[in-house]
Amino acid sequence: MQSMKIELIDTGYFYADGGAMFGAVPKSAWQRRYPSDETNGCVLAMRSALVHTDNGRLILIDNGAGNKHLKQTSYYRFFNLVDLHEELAKRGIQPEQITDVALTHLHFDHCGYTTLKNKAIEANETDEDGEELLKHERYVLAFPKATHWISREQWDNCHRPNHIEKDSYFVENVQAILSANKLRLVDADTALCPEVSLRLYGGHTLGQLVPYIYTPRRTFVFAGDVIPLAPSVSPEWISAYDTYPITSYYEKVRMLEEAATEKQAIIFCHDAYTRCSTIKKIGNFYKTDETIAPF
Repeated sequence: MQSMKIELIDTGYFYADGGAMFGAVPKSAWQRRYPSDETNGCVLAMRSALVHTDNGRLILIDNGAGNKHLKQTSYYRFFNLVDLHEELAKRGIQPEQITDVALTHLHFDHCGYTTLKNKAIEANETDEDGEELLKHERYVLAFPKATHWISREQWDNCHRPNHIEKDSYFVENVQAILSANKLRLVDADTALCPEVSLRLYGGHTLGQLVPYIYTPRRTFVFAGDVIPLAPSVSPEWISAYDTYPITSYYEKVRMLEEAATEKQAIIFCHDAYTRCSTIKKIGNFYKTDETIAPF
């Protein structure tokens, strides 16, 4: 039996406009807390977490953009992309050993490596009956034996997106999950296993899943885009990418209040400089406190 462990994997980086990331906050304020280049571009990470549980489960939380849609999303200037299969192999883990994939939401930069191009299609091969493989078979699961945990609201939003979010979704990132019968839709806060629970949060998009990881040391919260960056712990610092900004404010406060009270640590999925930190509350303000590594 292995001991509980959390590993953070940065699957790559991209540039996002600072004005978009910090919304109504003026640059004179946010540039003191997060750097940008001469074009106002802020480097963001695409962070995943690999959770090893005591009972042998291997849980992957988010998996980055992958490489299927880099041309359609070239505006973000992706760089240093990581092949997750190769990265896991360095740790002695094969794709078939991943037991669960938990996706915070289905925007392409969080779920792009869920599926890979089917090599049989790329080689123009045919099935045993001599017929071309169907279109829905053009993509296969990167982690074929894993149960994939996604909120029902987010699954529905991906397949019928609103006009603001439609360019953030590619159904080919996730449709193979359904075809392989590996989809677990989440309707309410639930336990993935004794060491990991999944809670629902709104704001940035509908039905975000936030994994809470319980270790003997402390609880770690993989906040996703509820709190993507260390500066985002200020509840009023709401990204222009958030579809429901007022909801974002109250959901951030809900998360931060518990984190400060219970001495939980927040894992920031997009912060290229601060990976994980505890939270402290001073009066009515929340701030990052101790920067820690959740290994």
